[in-house]
Amino acid sequence: MTGRLNSAQPYALGLFRIVVGLLFTCHGASSLFGVLGRESVETGAWPNWYAAVIELVGGGLVLLGLATRAAAFVSSGAMAYAYFKVHQPQALWPIQNSGEGAAMYCWSMFLLVFTGSGAFGLDRLLARRSSERDERPREQAPVAA
Repeated sequence: MTGRLNSAQPYALGLFRIVVGLLFTCHGASSLFGVLGRESVETGAWPNWYAAVIELVGGGLVLLGLATRAAAFVSSGAMAYAYFKVHQPQALWPIQNSGEGAAMYCWSMFLLVFTGSGAFGLDRLLARRSSERDERPREQAPVAA
């Protein structure tokens, strides 16, 4: 049983990344563009507008599995900032200060920093193509006499 679960790990991780990236992207889009039942934030307003841009771009990159580790690192940091600057001063526990979302996004993205994109990611596809290109035999240039 453990062997089968271990072999499915990259696929479960890939699905996890896709869901987290999609939800994070939706959160950013709703804040920036006023869609999905939310009002948009004022352009350039600190820190809400910048957080929304990070959510949209970082979430999109994580969703696609492109530059996953870097995007997840920046996104995790943004959510840590949001939690400690916005939510935590109101109360100690996330359930008390409505910071569950920020905490979960922070730790989910932090996990992706260490695991990478898993299956279905463009990172993996591009790495495979790059290694295949490097493994092709190169034509020998004629040696001048």
